[in-house]
Amino acid sequence: MRIAKITKSIDYTLLGAVALILVMGFFVLDSATVNASARYGINFVLRQILWAIVGLGAFCCVLFIDYSKLSKFAIPIFALNIVLLVATLIFGEETNGAQAWIPIGPFKLQPAEIAKILLIVGLAQFLVPRIGKLNTLKDLLPVFVYVAVPLGLILLQPDLGTGLVYVAIMFGMLLAAGASPLLLSLLFGGGIGAIALAVFGHYTWGWWLPLKTYQLNRLVAFINPMVDPRGAGWNVIQSQIAVGSGGLWGKGLGMGSQNINNFLPAQWTDFIFCVLAEELGFIGAVLLLGLFFVLLFRGLRIAKLAKDPFGTLIAVGVVSMFAFHILQNVGMTVGLMPITGIPLPFVSYGGSSLLANMLALGLLMNVYVYHDDRLMY
Repeated sequence: MRIAKITKSIDYTLLGAVALILVMGFFVLDSATVNASARYGINFVLRQILWAIVGLGAFCCVLFIDYSKLSKFAIPIFALNIVLLVATLIFGEETNGAQAWIPIGPFKLQPAEIAKILLIVGLAQFLVPRIGKLNTLKDLLPVFVYVAVPLGLILLQPDLGTGLVYVAIMFGMLLAAGASPLLLSLLFGGGIGAIALAVFGHYTWGWWLPLKTYQLNRLVAFINPMVDPRGAGWNVIQSQIAVGSGGLWGKGLGMGSQNINNFLPAQWTDFIFCVLAEELGFIGAVLLLGLFFVLLFRGLRIAKLAKDPFGTLIAVGVVSMFAFHILQNVGMTVGLMPITGIPLPFVSYGGSSLLANMLALGLLMNVYVYHDDRLMY
């Protein structure tokens, strides 16, 4: 009886939007990995479908446990988050300059992806007693410390992209908890200004920066990719060519010249939106972005309907995570954002990312299902 009530209470508009995003992702991934599948002997689409099935199982597990019970485990959740990230630094395998993956048989797990979900739940409970009491920098300091611990471990890998996601989640949840928008804006603006000054100082006076050379080059290429068109600027330039050449209707799946000729970097992971825009055109890109809008809009609606502040903060945390991923990933492909290794939710290839997204979706749906306790009894 309880299972029947839960399945009746699901937001099928949200679920349908995510299902369509996944299907679009499978088709585009198949096109993006034609050459890579032959080169590596891997069926990327089959692997992604298998991870989607695993993710569906995780979604169901999360869905059938009342999220409010998680508030009792705030400390263990924080501890598990730290253990996962420390284990990555000890046992992790380095790929593309970051020690972020732990090999498990034929697969690799990226604990930082799962840690994002733990951060959302733990931070939500941490903020509940502070709601309406976040008006000064002193009030915000404990929250910054709470987030700084896992964030510092992420940056040690180093994984700047995931670190930025943590910051976006924190800012979104702080805003929902009643923190001063003006204060948050000043902090955000000050942070951007400090980064700009530090980069300028590095190239002008040789200031030391805790960034690797490729990360600095990406920042410079973001400002002007033509400074190094065959090096740091290559990704941005080729990405913009792919997006622009798609036209209104696209060249057709498997027909994108930038894709099949391997001009696009990481076309099945971070730059998969370029493949979609080139082969499905402006119409395909707008369709995908429209589905993402439904996801975010329904997520904010769930945050508003939540039965308690804990549920509201969880929903806002999930929406903040998805929103930043979408904004950053799509933005970097068209040159509006600097390049970071942030995947496009439910579309980019990657088991850990897809699993984390399905867990996040399960949490979001859980908040909706349990927003009216009368439905559960």
